[in-house]
Amino acid sequence: MPHIVAKNIEVPQLPLNRGEFEYLWVAKALNGDEQLVGVRYKDLRFLLKIKPKEGRYVIKGDKITRPAPTYILKEALKNFCEAARCEVLYDNLSTIKPSHVQKAREFLKDIDYFIHQFPKHKEVWIEVGFGSGRHLLYQAKTHPDILFVGIEVHKPSIEQLLGQIALQKLDNILVLDYDARLFMEFVPSNIVGKIFVHFPVPWDKKPHRRVISKAFLTEAKRVLKPGGVLELRTDSKNYFDYALEIFLDEPKAKMEVTKNIEPPISSKYEDRWVRLGKDIYDIRFENLESSEELVLDMDFSFKGGTQKETLIKLMGQTKVYDDYFVHFHKLYEIDEKRYLMELSFGSFDRPEHKYLLMQEDTIEYFPKPPVPSKANKKAHIKIEEALHA
Repeated sequence: MPHIVAKNIEVPQLPLNRGEFEYLWVAKALNGDEQLVGVRYKDLRFLLKIKPKEGRYVIKGDKITRPAPTYILKEALKNFCEAARCEVLYDNLSTIKPSHVQKAREFLKDIDYFIHQFPKHKEVWIEVGFGSGRHLLYQAKTHPDILFVGIEVHKPSIEQLLGQIALQKLDNILVLDYDARLFMEFVPSNIVGKIFVHFPVPWDKKPHRRVISKAFLTEAKRVLKPGGVLELRTDSKNYFDYALEIFLDEPKAKMEVTKNIEPPISSKYEDRWVRLGKDIYDIRFENLESSEELVLDMDFSFKGGTQKETLIKLMGQTKVYDDYFVHFHKLYEIDEKRYLMELSFGSFDRPEHKYLLMQEDTIEYFPKPPVPSKANKKAHIKIEEALHA
C-alpha cells in the first residue's frame, strides 16, 4: 500500500482544499495515538491514517476506506504531506505503475458496481474462484457474446488474470474480489446461463465455509435462467458427496453426474490431480424455473444522533446473533460535537467494515452505506438500537 514515513509532521488547519482534494477534518483516537484525516476527491470519501512509530510518523491510506485506483491515494498522500510540511524519510509512491492503474480501472470492479450497475445487456456466466484463470479465459474467448464475471479473493490470481485480459485484448470479462456467497444476493434474477464452481477448497474441517450450501443453491436457482446450469467440478469425494446430497434434497432436481470426463480445458490444479491419479467428479445442476425479480430496497439511514457517553460505553462491545454480528471498535473525536467510530458487522464470512460519522444530530456510514445484504440489514437495526439505547 502507498505510504510515507516522515520525521516530523504539522497537521494543517482543516478544512483545506488542494487541487481536486479536500481535506475535511482530523479525528484523534480516544484510546491511542492514531489520527484519521477525512478526504474528499470528487464523489469519493476516504481516510488517511497518521500513526506515530518509533519517533517517526507513518502516513498511509486507511485500509477500510482505501480508494481505487491506487493513484488517487498516492496523490492524496503527496498533497497532504506537502501541506503538513512533512520531513519525508521514505515513501514508496513511485512504485505505483500507470499500467496497473489502467488494468484496474477497465476490468476490476467493486461490489457497488454490481449492486447499482449490474450489466444486463448480455447473458452472464459466473466463475467462482477462477484461480489461474485458464478456464475463465478459455470460456471468454470461446463465447465472445457472453459476459463473464470472475470472482476471486486471492490477490496474485487477480493480478495474473488482469494481465492476461489486457494481453489477450478481451472485453467480456469483469473481475471481482469478493465472497461469492454474498455476491449472489446482488445478481438480478433469471439472467445467468452458467455458474462454474471448479475445484473449490474442500474445507473438510470447516464445512460451513464451503461455497456450495443450501443457501448458495437457493440464490443460484434464482439468478439462473430456466435451463441455466450450476457446474461443480471437484477432486474431493467428500465435497462431491456433500454437494450431491444438497442437490438431491431439492423438491425437483435435474442434474448430470459424471466422473473422470476430460473437459475442453483443464486448470493447472486439475492437471496436477490427474498426474497424481485422483478421480475428478462433476455435477451439473439445471435450473427448471423462472424466479421473481430481485428487489434491493434497504434503508441504512439513522434517526437522530447519539451521545458521547453512549459511544464510549459501546467501545469494544460485540453482539453475536445466529447469522450475523456487530462489533464496535475504536472511537475517534473530531471536536466536541463530531465523532468517528470504527465498527464491523454483518455476515461472519464477509463482514462489513465501516465507520460511523456522527456530527450534530446526524449519524451516517462513512465513506458510504453498507452493501444491501440480508445480514447487513439485520445488523443495521441492532446498531441503531445500540446507539439510541
